[in-house]
Amino acid sequence: MLLTITTAYKPATDLGYIMHKHPDKLQSFDTSFGKMHVFYPESSEERSTIALLLDVDPIALVRNHKGPSGEGFALEHYVNDRPYVASSFMSVAISKAFRSAMSGTCKDKPYLVDRVLPLEVTIHVLPSRGGEAFLRSLFEPLGYQVELKRYELDSSFPQWGMSRYFSVTLRNDLRMKDLLAHLYVLIPVLDNDKHYWISEHEVQKLEEKGSGWLEQHPEKEQIIKKYLKNLGAYTKLAMSRLSEEEAMEDTEDDLSVDDKLKKEKSISLHQQRLNKALDELKLSGAQSVLDLGCGEGKLLKLLLKEKQFDRILGMDVSYRSLEIAKDRLNYERLPQKQREKLRLIHGSLTYRDKRLKGFDAAAVIEVIEHLDLARLTSFERVLFESARPLTVVITTPNAEYNVKYESLSAGAFRHSDHRFEWTRAEFEKWASGIAAKYSYEVRFEPIGDWDDEVGASSQMGVFKIKN
Repeated sequence: MLLTITTAYKPATDLGYIMHKHPDKLQSFDTSFGKMHVFYPESSEERSTIALLLDVDPIALVRNHKGPSGEGFALEHYVNDRPYVASSFMSVAISKAFRSAMSGTCKDKPYLVDRVLPLEVTIHVLPSRGGEAFLRSLFEPLGYQVELKRYELDSSFPQWGMSRYFSVTLRNDLRMKDLLAHLYVLIPVLDNDKHYWISEHEVQKLEEKGSGWLEQHPEKEQIIKKYLKNLGAYTKLAMSRLSEEEAMEDTEDDLSVDDKLKKEKSISLHQQRLNKALDELKLSGAQSVLDLGCGEGKLLKLLLKEKQFDRILGMDVSYRSLEIAKDRLNYERLPQKQREKLRLIHGSLTYRDKRLKGFDAAAVIEVIEHLDLARLTSFERVLFESARPLTVVITTPNAEYNVKYESLSAGAFRHSDHRFEWTRAEFEKWASGIAAKYSYEVRFEPIGDWDDEVGASSQMGVFKIKN
């Protein structure tokens, strides 16, 4: 796949300074999915072109499990369009090859960073299931003149009709860093088989690269949905971050990228939750542990390090999160003894599940607030009546502490996917009711910085079954 960027700005040789790539050098870079090459087909005072050629290795895709993720046919990992079309791989290549230009850095001629340049981009080849109309709807609102060439499925069989593949030429006067941001976001929007896992990190990247233009784009919702593969929770999060009308920020998981201090506090708070839950599980004497709503496996990783636990089960309603957890835990490369004691399962907290029975302890870390209040009764029965571990550790945000977050508007939740957030009194009332109903004892612990008026940011309930 090939992408070229051309300018007739004079002197056009300034393109080399902007892109941090010397016109006289061919540069090649190894990637996990092949090689990328950067070179100049032409370079003169009147006109310069820089090219990014991405040579995707289809065997490496299969070896590294980076092939298409759709439901296609059995040989789809081997028979696909990945080596030939501009896809999410091209987006990654742009960020690697032109990192300095994307960030707006130009050491030798810094004034060029904000210079509006006449630019022409050609991409061979872009897929578009929405056809020409969708391609135009992405680029034309940003001021691009769009020229398209659509390809037949097979010129030998014209009756088969046209394919979804286009060669695209875009022309616009704009800053180079803006052009690269547009390409970085919009190329994956056209790619239904992204090679990477979608997580909150992708939301952050979309927020960073979309800042200043995506908020006003008429296809904003479609861009966000397709960039994030229609994953509802992440789409809602991105929409809230990129909304002009709503400046809500999640003070824990949805922090502004620029709010470094609060981000550090958020990470620290989350680690405090995990550490405190781990301490309680160790003190309980448990040898077998459930991590319910395990997400991407952060608590599981801590549990695996402890020799005390010989049986660990992580369950989550999101199959994708379980796949990420497996990858981040290096499951396939774990020593045999560790791998044997860990199991990951797909399941819901609101349905009885025989696989959850027989464990000494269970951890439910920042999960209940993501359940609809009407479903809490089902959750209670699944955990405290059916599974019935000896010890249960539950954490949830303390709604009273929300006033400490200046960026959080009154009455707003910390995360766009929260269904409720409880005060300390509300949480204690709920937990005490469960303890009485199912023959447990419960005590409460604060987590995070303490404030005399509103308490701590998070709250923990530790349930012990009565003998």
